[in-house]
Amino acid sequence: MATEVGGFDDPSAEVLAEAAAAFGLLASSARLHIVWALAQGESDVTGLAERVGGALPAVSQHLTKLKLAGLVRSRREGRRQVYLVDDPDVVTVVRLMVGQLTDRADGSGRSGGSGLPAQGAVRRLRGFGA
Repeated sequence: MATEVGGFDDPSAEVLAEAAAAFGLLASSARLHIVWALAQGESDVTGLAERVGGALPAVSQHLTKLKLAGLVRSRREGRRQVYLVDDPDVVTVVRLMVGQLTDRADGSGRSGGSGLPAQGAVRRLRGFGA
């Protein structure tokens, strides 16, 4: 049952479940880093493993999960499998979140000028409600 609050209809249960699943996948810092890297341009698994500092099998497994969720896709380029972001809206969300936290952290060392460590910014976001 959708309820209108502040001019916005509540999303359906199915949409909320899909969003929660996508956020759940991105809750892994390794997968988030992979999506961040792919947002900058396509790459094969070897290039991604080097960039994110992960073992090749682990990065491959992360890519499989992201691909099954529809967040990334791949294409053949000769013998290589090249990965790219399949959902530009996910890139927007990732860039917004990482950008905001980076800006806060850059404000005054790691505390973002708030006296809180970098994790403090995440704690504030959890209670933000946006």
